[in-house]
Amino acid sequence: MCWSATADLVAGAAITSVGVACVIRTRRAGDLPLAALPLLLGAHQLVEAQVWHTDGGTGAATMAWAVIALPVLAVWVPVGVWCAAARPAGRRGVVFVAVGALTAAFLAHGLATRPVRAEIRGHTMAYVIGLPRAELLVAGYLIATVGALLLSGDRWLTALGILAGAGALVCWLLWRLEFVSTWCASAAVCAVVLYGWVSRRPARRPALPAISHRP
Repeated sequence: MCWSATADLVAGAAITSVGVACVIRTRRAGDLPLAALPLLLGAHQLVEAQVWHTDGGTGAATMAWAVIALPVLAVWVPVGVWCAAARPAGRRGVVFVAVGALTAAFLAHGLATRPVRAEIRGHTMAYVIGLPRAELLVAGYLIATVGALLLSGDRWLTALGILAGAGALVCWLLWRLEFVSTWCASAAVCAVVLYGWVSRRPARRPALPAISHRP
């Protein structure tokens, strides 16, 4: 939900570049899903640039935007946190993965059975889907994504959860006013935080072989 096609292109290219840097600097296999998240967010912005070029509507770009924003992110974020988390935080993360998977299933069903339409409203792009029980789906989505980050046990990911939650609120308020959307700026900030997280993650040390002493 950036404010123009140009802004989406610039933001998408910048966020994707940060994503490439995150993946390159990753030293743990379990960190890769979260490290690659900026790549997904960058692609999301580039897809929306195409939505702007087609003046909204119900085309393939609109559906691709909705699929990434809704079911994909609902699963990607909690799974990424779960893969990166240390025990016992990893065991707690299973709950968020389950909530995300259930929410994503309902979201995917809604997208498959209802038309998705993008509308240009002032300086914002609005997506009209008409999902049933939208309040419950939003709650499940926020629990799975923001909740997983806040309770990850990692201070960088906790900070990311705070930024993501605050960014979502600001974006929603500005979108309601049809003034301007700050989603691309929020995604860029999250990408930078993830780069800081990846850069400071220590490499996993291999387990030392057991040494037996014979009398």
